[in-house]
Amino acid sequence: MGTPDFAVKGLEAIHQAGHEILLVISQEDKAKDRKGNLLKTPVKQAAERLELPVRSVHRLRKDEELLAYLKELKPDCIVVAAFGQILPKELLELPRYGCVNIHASLLPLYRGASPIQQAILHRDKETGISTMLMAEGLDTGDILLQKKLPLTGEETGESLFEALSLLSQDCILETLSLLEQGNCPRRAQEEEKASHCSMIVKQDGFVNWNKPAIEIEAMVRAFNPWPAAVSILPNGKSFKIWKARVIRQKEEDFQSFSEIKEDLLFAHLPESLSEEAKEVFRKKDGIGKMYRNKENNRLLLSTGEGYLEILEIQVEGKKRLDTPAFLLGFGG
Repeated sequence: MGTPDFAVKGLEAIHQAGHEILLVISQEDKAKDRKGNLLKTPVKQAAERLELPVRSVHRLRKDEELLAYLKELKPDCIVVAAFGQILPKELLELPRYGCVNIHASLLPLYRGASPIQQAILHRDKETGISTMLMAEGLDTGDILLQKKLPLTGEETGESLFEALSLLSQDCILETLSLLEQGNCPRRAQEEEKASHCSMIVKQDGFVNWNKPAIEIEAMVRAFNPWPAAVSILPNGKSFKIWKARVIRQKEEDFQSFSEIKEDLLFAHLPESLSEEAKEVFRKKDGIGKMYRNKENNRLLLSTGEGYLEILEIQVEGKKRLDTPAFLLGFGG
C-alpha cells in the first residue's frame, strides 16, 4: 500500500527480490495534468509497469468489498509506505507477520506526514528509515529495523527524498527476511522522545524575515522543490528562493539599495492565516533590507540574525536565475 514517488522504490525492491505481491493498493488518482486529465498515482503507475494487480481506493476503512477481498487473499504481510490513510484494526490484525510501515525518520522522531522536510528544518545531523509493526496510533508501533543516513547540511527536500527512498529498499527487504526467519528484532518506541509533524501546505513556504538566517536557509532547502521559500520583491512581484547561504556579517562594500515592503508582504500573506499568525511577519527594525556589492553580482537580505545571501532566485512568471543575472535586470 502506497501512493507517492517515495513508495515506488520499496515496491520495486520487493518485486525484484522475488516476493509474491498479491495486490497493490494506492489512493485515488487526484493530480491533474495541464489539460485537466487525472494522473495515476506514482505507485499505481509503477504497479502497472511491473504488471502487478493494483486497485485505487477512496477510503479503505469504508470499502467493505476491498476489505473482504483482502481477507480472502490472506497475505503473509502488508507493507505500507506513505499510503496516506489509516488502516482499520481488522486489517492490522490480518497478516501473519503483521502490517509493516516504512517511515522516513528515526522513530519516534517526526511521526506524521513530513519527516523528510523536518529533518532539514531542524538541521539534524542524521536521519534515516524505520520499519515498524503498525498499531492503531499514528506511527506508534514497535520498531523493527532502522537504517541511519548522515546529513551534510546541504540536502534539499528533493535530494533527501531520493536518498531515503533508496535506503528504504534495503531496510524493507532486510525486515521481510528477518520476519520470515522468525528472528526480527522488535522494540517499543520511547514515547517521551516522540515528536510529531503535520503535512506541509503551500503557506508554510512564506518567509518570515524576522527569523535567523540559518533557519531561513534551512527552510529554502527543506521546501525545495515544493512549496519553495517565497517572498515579495519591492516591486510587488513574488519570488522563490532556490538556493541561499548564511552570511554572519556583511562585507564593507555591500550597500543597502532597497527593502521588502511590509504592506506588500501583508497583501500577499495567505488569507487562511489568522490575524495573530500574520503578526509574526511584521518586520522588526532593520529586517528585510536588501544589499548588493559594488560589482552588482551578490545579493544579501537582512534577517533576525545575520544575512541571507540569495544564490538562485525565480521571480513570478520568469525563469530561474543565478543572482548576477537577476541583478542585471532588477533596479530595486
